[in-house]
Amino acid sequence: MTTTLRPTEPLQRAADGALSRHYRVCVNSRPVGAVRLFTDPVLGLAVAHIDELYIEEPDRGRGRGTVAALAAEEVARGWGCGQIEIRVPGEADRALRLATALGYVQRNRGMEKRLGGVAPGLPAGSRARPMTEAEYGSWAERGIVEYAQEWIDRGVPGDSARAKSRQDYARLLPEGLATRNARISVLEHEGVPVGDLWLAFVAGSAFVYNVETYEEHRGRGHGRSLMLLAEAQTVAAGGEVLGLNVFAGNTPAERLYESLGYVTVGYSMYKPLL
Repeated sequence: MTTTLRPTEPLQRAADGALSRHYRVCVNSRPVGAVRLFTDPVLGLAVAHIDELYIEEPDRGRGRGTVAALAAEEVARGWGCGQIEIRVPGEADRALRLATALGYVQRNRGMEKRLGGVAPGLPAGSRARPMTEAEYGSWAERGIVEYAQEWIDRGVPGDSARAKSRQDYARLLPEGLATRNARISVLEHEGVPVGDLWLAFVAGSAFVYNVETYEEHRGRGHGRSLMLLAEAQTVAAGGEVLGLNVFAGNTPAERLYESLGYVTVGYSMYKPLL
């Protein structure tokens, strides 16, 4: 039996240059699933994304998903992409094993924690305050550089990574510290700034976009204090769920989040297209 991809629409070209197309997964012309392939408007053809890969229940466990993913990779190569990415749900163990077997490696994982109604307190000597305008400029520039480097370290070309980082910051913080539903705080311990936290609030939940303990203050429990602060601010805003992303290889952060009760809800995985 032959598994193939058949387009269900013409190749879509957005005004920003992004490409996308939906396909049926077919076995000897019989539809058994679907998949969508698209590119990022900022990263352009540097990275393609496999999305909505689905095989119908009766045809699972027969290698259809494997062939569909490999066929999607060939399409991406034809588009001129140098890398391909897939998002695997946290509970989809079979899909995670498949992606790993196909040579995908983890870029980052999404984690969440469902919060109770009581805001946790901070350790003695620690307090939070809003970031000042005087601090914001250097903080944002440092964040843009570090975020871009995370993508560069995982195979994204430098120019594309830096463009994505700047556009993401501009999109998420269009008015800087005054951006609606964003909150950037500095954690102090005994009056000394030891770290900062960037939270965004959306419809009953919050997301940690950045959390950092300053290098000279690491290893003293301030990372845990910053996450307790994130939980307290989320509860105070009426949120019930706090989410975050952690890049692969950041073992101290992964251990911290797991110890605080965060669970994995998804993996972003990538593979170079040789």
